[in-house]
Amino acid sequence: MEWAEEFYSRTGGWWVEAESGVGDRDRGRVAGLHRVCGPEPKRVLELGCGYGNTAAAFAEAGHEVVGVELSSRAERALAHAERFGPERMRIVHGDFYTAAVEGPFDAVVYWNGFGIGSDADQRRLLRRIAAWLAPGGTALVDVFNPLVWAGWDGDLELLKADPERGYHHELRQSTAYDPVTATAVDTWWDTAEPDRRITQRIRCYSPADLRLLLEGTGLALEGLLVGDDPLDPAADHAGNAALLRERHEYLAVLGTDGA
Repeated sequence: MEWAEEFYSRTGGWWVEAESGVGDRDRGRVAGLHRVCGPEPKRVLELGCGYGNTAAAFAEAGHEVVGVELSSRAERALAHAERFGPERMRIVHGDFYTAAVEGPFDAVVYWNGFGIGSDADQRRLLRRIAAWLAPGGTALVDVFNPLVWAGWDGDLELLKADPERGYHHELRQSTAYDPVTATAVDTWWDTAEPDRRITQRIRCYSPADLRLLLEGTGLALEGLLVGDDPLDPAADHAGNAALLRERHEYLAVLGTDGA
């Protein structure tokens, strides 16, 4: 996991102007929590909160939110928090595996990042989430979908600069997939600095694999959201195009065992 702070700090510098404001994706995440848990004000913990824009959207919607961020993106998150004050939004600049964060929380959310490190690392984090949740609480966790990432193996993309939208760097993205470890290997570089490549490695889990991972963590898989569509994990989904070909991640709805 040694790569994580550098990866998210450097990419954060590339995209900060374009992506650090509160936008439709952030408000959509709030709407997703409301759909699963109801709209009443809640105490929310966001892991890997990045620039803090989704945390700010939760604060705007009347929730009390604590965000944890390892990388330098936390600087922008702290600026968002200043708008609301510590009673509504607070940022912890640190590693969520070790940071001292006082629960309980009605909801714990982790967008677009679960899978850093080994299976043992994921279980360690899942046990922390279970400990942070209040009785009856819910965790929403984006999980990388192995089937779609496998289909992207060998892809090479060029993302052109678009200064009017705040994207000032021309970037390359190279995607590989390790079929033995079910790991997405996602490499980026600025075309002006082709020798300074950075890579994130994210473990991918099918819903069946996620169920196995959850055993003994104090959490259980209660539902799935694939795009905007809820799926029953216990139902038959043979031929489901979204999971087979379209969605590179799905949202796992987790509850505490016996909740």
